[in-house]
Amino acid sequence: MSIGRERGGTSSTERGHLTIYVGAAPGVGKTYKMLQDANDWKRKGVDVVIGLIETHGRDETAHQIGGLESVPLRAIRFEGHQYQELDVEGIVHRHPHTVLIDELPHTNVPGCERAKRYEDIEYILDHGINVVTAVNIQHLESLHDKVEHITGVKVRERVPDWFMDMADEVKLIDVTPETLQQRLLRGKIYAWDKVQRALENFFQSGNLSALRELALLEVADDVDQRIDKDRKQSGESSKHDDPNRGRILVCVNYRPHSEKLIRRGWRVADRLDAELYVLVVLPKGPLGETEKKEMQRIQKLSEEFDGIFITTTEKEGGIGATIVAVAQLLGISQIVIGQPVFGSRWLERMKRTPVDYVLENAEFVDLHVVAHTRT
Repeated sequence: MSIGRERGGTSSTERGHLTIYVGAAPGVGKTYKMLQDANDWKRKGVDVVIGLIETHGRDETAHQIGGLESVPLRAIRFEGHQYQELDVEGIVHRHPHTVLIDELPHTNVPGCERAKRYEDIEYILDHGINVVTAVNIQHLESLHDKVEHITGVKVRERVPDWFMDMADEVKLIDVTPETLQQRLLRGKIYAWDKVQRALENFFQSGNLSALRELALLEVADDVDQRIDKDRKQSGESSKHDDPNRGRILVCVNYRPHSEKLIRRGWRVADRLDAELYVLVVLPKGPLGETEKKEMQRIQKLSEEFDGIFITTTEKEGGIGATIVAVAQLLGISQIVIGQPVFGSRWLERMKRTPVDYVLENAEFVDLHVVAHTRT
C-alpha cells in the first residue's frame, strides 16, 4: 500500500495577518467594504496600500479608492497580448503594514512565478505583510458540486478550503436577494446589456437565496471551529474529542464522480475535525495513460484538501474486501463511497457490488453512499 501526503507547512510568528471578506454573489459589496475599512485604517495611521482592486466599472466602489496609495500592477506579455497582474515583488519591496488584494480566485497569466493569486498572497504573508482579500462563496472548492447543482454554473476558478481555514479573520458581507436584484436593475453590478441575462440565470431569487444560505452556514461553521480550537488550546473539552470521529476514508476510482466524493468526504472530515484519507484500489494490470492522468488529477485534489492519498492493489476477495482491509488497518470511523453504476440489463443489477461487501463486513464504520446525481 502506498500512502502519500504532499501539503503541509509550518506556522511563523512573523507571518502576516489574513482577512477574507466573503459574499454570496457578485455585487454584495465586498470590495466596497474593503476600501471603506482601508480608508478608516489610513485615518488611524495604518500604512495600508492597494495591491489590486477590481471596481468592475462601479462608480461608488471607484470613489472609495480615494487617496489610498496603489502599488503599480505588473505588465505580462503572453501570446502577443499584454496583461496586468499583481506585482508581488513590488508589494514585498514596499512592505506596507496591510495590502488590499481583490479577486482571490484569479488564475495568473502564464509567465508569473505562481499559478494562482492565493499562492501570491501566501508569499506576501510569509514576508510579514497583512493581506485583506475577497471571494464569493461559489469559488470555494468543497462547494463546487453543490453550487453547480444550485445554479447550473460550473465555476472554473476555485480557492482551496485550506486557504480559507488559514485566515485569521473571515467577514461576511451579507445583503438580501431582493437588494442584490435591485442593485442589478439599477446597473450597479453589471453593464446594462448583461442585466436581463443575469436575472434569468445566476441572479434568480432561488439561486441567490441558496447561495446566501451557503455563505451564512460556511461562516457560522468557521466561527464554530475557531471557538472549538480555542477550547482545545485552553484544555477544555470539545465536541470533536470523540475518538470514534477520527478518520474518514473516501473510496474513489478514475471516474469524474471521484471529485464529488472527495469534496463530500472533506466536508464530513472538516465538520468532525477528522483526518481525511483518499483510497484508490488499483487493478492488478498496468494503468493506461488516461488512467495515470486521472490518478494524478485525483491525487492533486486530495492534496488540495490536505488529504492522505492511498493506493493499493486489489486483494483476493475483490474491491470491497480491499476497502474493508484498509479501513481496519487505518482505524477508519466513516467511509464515503459512490453509488454503484449498473448497466441496463437486469442481470447486471443482480451482481454484488463493493458497497454490498462493505455493508456486510464493515460494521465498525458508518457508511455514506453518495448518489451520482441529484434531481
